[in-house]
Amino acid sequence: MRQRRKRLLDEVNSVGCDTLIAYSPENLFYLTGFWGEAIGVLDENGTSIVAPALEAERAASESYKCDIVTADRGRGLSAVADMVLDRKPCTDCSSYSDMTYLQKRIPHIQYDPGPLAKSRMVKDGHEIATLKRASHLIDRLFEVCVDSITIGQKETELQAILMGKAAHLELFDTGYPSTLNPLIVAGGPNGALPHAQATGRRFQSGDMIVVDITLRYKGYVSDATRTFAVGHISDEAVNIYDTVRISQEQGLKAVSVNVPCSDIDKTCRDIIETAGYGKYFIHSTGHGIGLDVHEQPVISGASKTILAGDMAITVEPGIYMPDNLGVRIEDSVIVAESARSMHQFTKDLVRV
Repeated sequence: MRQRRKRLLDEVNSVGCDTLIAYSPENLFYLTGFWGEAIGVLDENGTSIVAPALEAERAASESYKCDIVTADRGRGLSAVADMVLDRKPCTDCSSYSDMTYLQKRIPHIQYDPGPLAKSRMVKDGHEIATLKRASHLIDRLFEVCVDSITIGQKETELQAILMGKAAHLELFDTGYPSTLNPLIVAGGPNGALPHAQATGRRFQSGDMIVVDITLRYKGYVSDATRTFAVGHISDEAVNIYDTVRISQEQGLKAVSVNVPCSDIDKTCRDIIETAGYGKYFIHSTGHGIGLDVHEQPVISGASKTILAGDMAITVEPGIYMPDNLGVRIEDSVIVAESARSMHQFTKDLVRV
């Protein structure tokens, strides 16, 4: 945590500021080790947490070497402003009303989430260990899929089984705002929707079932997808699956330090295009993971980012045939000279 805070201050100084105000729960946790209703403040003198009384005791026990400042609910911003009036802070505060208030109170404040985003891209040892554990637990949920999927089962029924097991493993919903469901479980034609919502549709023989498990463990998010086959599937479905599998395998092999993110995307995309399915690969190849589901860097053809050691990313090519089927295979990966997936569950087509 000390090294993390030093790196954060270096990033803050690089944008002309001397103080960091961490507003979002993810960034507060990254700065302090506490996830809750509070605001974090970092400067060269140390780290403080401004929290309401109902959170103060937990903030004190869960945070790492932080001064706890108690402020009535709704008065936290005022307390933060009093603390940094004479400083030059930057903040990740994205609330229009709250940022307007801070700008009126603090003459030199600037909105700039960059220092936090840049620092969070490269993971430290504790973060990597947590992500590896999360990935191992997600693999266990894929084993549950093998044991649980049956013809006639609803997508929502499989989702409920997986979330019940996840709770026992201390894996929890990410709260990702762009979906109503904790997981993607999509059979048959629903699999052609990359971000499908789980429905009451029942699995049928011949279905390909996309199961995308994105869950949080001790604050950190791992993300992996496997596609299962139910009963007898078509030759085309097998060919599509094999194409995605080869694309993903080659994409993983391309991951290394100093490789452009765009190269990873091109490696995966070229294989799918050569097989004749290029127009059905309709999203980027991956994204960063960590305290958020989607973090920097983006693994796309337009990305200008060069991979650095200890970044955490996903590699997830897919093919989506409208009104027919979808196939996606995804692993979370730690970038190294010879990067390896954090997932061990097979990439071979599993028929259930």
